Amino acid sequence: MGKALRDGNTLPVLIVLGVLVVFWYLAAIWLNAPWQFGVYERAGTTGWGWTDFVRDTWSQERPVLPSPHQVMIELWNTTAAMAPTSKRSLVYHGWVTLSATLLGFVLGTALGILLAVLIVHNRATDRSLMPWIIASQTIPILAIAPMIVIISYNVLTGKNPLAEMLHLDADAARLVSKALISTYLSFFPVVVGMVKGFRSPEQIQLDLMHTYNASASQTFWKLRFPIALPYLFTSMKVAVAASLVGAIVGELPTGAVAGLGARLLGGSYYGQTIQIWSALFAAAILAGVLVIAVGVVERLVTERMGARPA
Repeated sequence: MGKALRDGNTLPVLIVLGVLVVFWYLAAIWLNAPWQFGVYERAGTTGWGWTDFVRDTWSQERPVLPSPHQVMIELWNTTAAMAPTSKRSLVYHGWVTLSATLLGFVLGTALGILLAVLIVHNRATDRSLMPWIIASQTIPILAIAPMIVIISYNVLTGKNPLAEMLHLDADAARLVSKALISTYLSFFPVVVGMVKGFRSPEQIQLDLMHTYNASASQTFWKLRFPIALPYLFTSMKVAVAASLVGAIVGELPTGAVAGLGARLLGGSYYGQTIQIWSALFAAAILAGVLVIAVGVVERLVTERMGARPA
């Protein structure tokens, strides 16, 4: 087992993680020290020692930087030790954010693939559309997120043909509004990756398909799309993480009452730094799970297509 740890990636990861935790604890002492000195001064406490001081900086109710064990305890108390349906549960808030993330991810992936197909098969579209796609990512998302969420919500719930056709209630309209931010962030890596993937076949392979008298659609489905699949899954791993960021950003400026973004916003309003950090860790864990899920699907699809396991 020791040899397996040395030869693999586990030991280096554990070492780096241990260094980060130690640095985090030291940083918590440094950043929380001024407040703790003030507490001792106001209370007239003079007999404190350094052991007491370190322990107190690691256990403040509203620290500047929470210690690792405070964040882990908060994560436990708001997940495993609380009913998932509770409005204070991170599971509940995580599900709200996850719903918008998945919807935006699906829409963004589909939009990205469609745009990539148009760009690869039409030179005019390539020259006219690709620069605008790249330029779209230069717009600060925090600047346009409130406008997109508010306008789309009003369109989906107002008196217009689209709203009457969809018949969405307020919660569904709010979900779609946040998902549009996720779509905006997630479609770009898919477009770039799939354009690269669709153009990856060598000329000799295209000439061979031409020799077989294959149509454009046959060339696409038999050659371009299978070759582009590794690019697709790589892009999807980036896109799903960006989609989660978009869902959280969509919750921040609109006064949302549910979701990890709302949890972050509530913590910042009331100075609950432990709550903020626990929500950040929950978002990071959720992003990791989503990326791993895409990786599992990638392995299943490539094995189904006859690829050799790495």
